[in-house]
Amino acid sequence: MLRIFIIIGGVLLLVFILYGPIPSLLTRLFKFFSIHQVSSKSQKRIALTFDDGPHPVYTNLLLDLLQSHSIKVTFFVLGSAAEKYPTIIKRIHEDGHLIGIHNFKHKCNWFLSPKYIKNQIEKTASIIKKITNSDPLYYRPPWGLVSLPLLFQKKLKIILWSVMANDWSSKEGSDGIYTRLLNQTKPGSIILLHDNGDTLGADEDAPIHTIKALEKFIEHCLQNQYQFVRIDH
Repeated sequence: MLRIFIIIGGVLLLVFILYGPIPSLLTRLFKFFSIHQVSSKSQKRIALTFDDGPHPVYTNLLLDLLQSHSIKVTFFVLGSAAEKYPTIIKRIHEDGHLIGIHNFKHKCNWFLSPKYIKNQIEKTASIIKKITNSDPLYYRPPWGLVSLPLLFQKKLKIILWSVMANDWSSKEGSDGIYTRLLNQTKPGSIILLHDNGDTLGADEDAPIHTIKALEKFIEHCLQNQYQFVRIDH
């Protein structure tokens, strides 16, 4: 009997590994089925991306900052938040930023069935389309973790990142975020940031440190002839 339980447990573990960890390893480590950089060629182009929003306070503060520098970025929004704050989604779109999908709820794809994942994406896409009259074409999985069904869908491009500023934590403040951005950014970088601190593992006030760090980082980049682009550019 014990042997049967061990065999069943081994089979279930193997299925789980093939469903979640292996696809995530392919996309994050080996960069298959996903985009980690923007085309830079000889130009110093970088892409700012923001996850987990919109937030009723922080997203608007961020949009004000971006507007003051005429910078266009990409937002990967949660469908539940977009549904709650449609006017912010409308502003993001009207300000010329790109909107992608970050699931309806911030849940790990490893533990979601193919049907549930499909529902998460389609529900969020429908909300975005209703507000902006545009179909989202880009997807960033929560925590950057995909599962097997996502590798075989062809409608959305999976966008990951090459720079992570750890800005979900307020522990090191804006100075820590700014330092990591300076040390990691290079031509072609896709930079992962957040405009909402309400998700699991994040500090609620973390986005204000992100915005303060960005004020200095944007000035630094512009002085060094960097160009900010949306990930579809």
